[in-house]
Formats: sequence, C-alpha cells, structure tokens
Amino acid sequence: MLGPGDGRAGLLGSMGVRFMLAGDETGGGFSLVEHPLPPRALAAPLHRHSREDEYSFVLEGQLGALLGDEVVHGHPGDLIFKPRGQWHTFWNAGDEPARILEMISPAGFERYFEQMVDLLERTVGAPDPGELGAIAALHGLEVDRESIPRLTDQYGLRWGPPPD
Repeated sequence: MLGPGDGRAGLLGSMGVRFMLAGDETGGGFSLVEHPLPPRALAAPLHRHSREDEYSFVLEGQLGALLGDEVVHGHPGDLIFKPRGQWHTFWNAGDEPARILEMISPAGFERYFEQMVDLLERTVGAPDPGELGAIAALHGLEVDRESIPRLTDQYGLRWGPPPD
C-alpha cells in the first residue's frame, strides 16, 4: 500500500517527481513515478530514450506533448505513449496544476530521476552541463538542452523551479 503522501519526492527542474514503484519491486518489468507540473511548465528539454518506453496517464490538468513532429493534448483519463527512440517532450498546457502517472518499461530509468534529484539538491545555481550529460549518457538518454528556449517560446511555457 502506498498512500498519497508516501514515497520519496523531489524536484526535477520545472516538475516534481514522487517515486512510487522501482524496478526491484516489479521484477524489472516497469517503474512508476508521479509527476506534478505547475501551470505552464515545460517538464523536460526535447529528449529520447534508447532503452525504455514511457506511458503518461493524465490524472489532472492538461498535458501537452511533442511526439516526434506531432503535438498532442491529454486530459484526465488520457494515456500518452512515448516509445523508445522517439524525440519527445511534455508540458503542462493549462493554467492550473497538472499531475501524471508515468509508467516506464522496462524499469531502470527511475534511477536517472533519483540521480538528477540528488544532483539538483546539492547544487547551488545551474548544474554543470558535463555532469548532466554524464548522468544522461549512463541511462541511454539523449537530451537537446538547446530546445528549451524554442519550446518555451513556441508553447508559452516557463523553465526552471516553480516560483515561490
């Protein structure tokens, strides 16, 4: 049993993460995290995974996602599939908080989130791009950090920790 306030939580730039199920609890088949997103927040730069598929189930709010060249919008009850090898990103497309459940299959990528939370918690200011790249490479992730200004301008979003 995992209650609504249970599980380690942290901040990943613009979005939060709550760790719900790790690979060692699912036999490696999948991991499950929750991502709360403040209004109009870009969740991540454009990126692609080489090892896992992601499934984003919208719990509340409006989720925008760029899947290759296609933009989709998800609402509560919708499931957005982000297959391995596809460039993608996602964001809160509304003016209210949004929340998604993210299932990652096979498991293992949750360790990327853990390492990023640890890095961001111990870093004052912007993290070292070399360290960001090393963590991404360890998990078979390609990240286009240069996409952030274009995405924030194009979709009317913000990047970075939520305002206090």
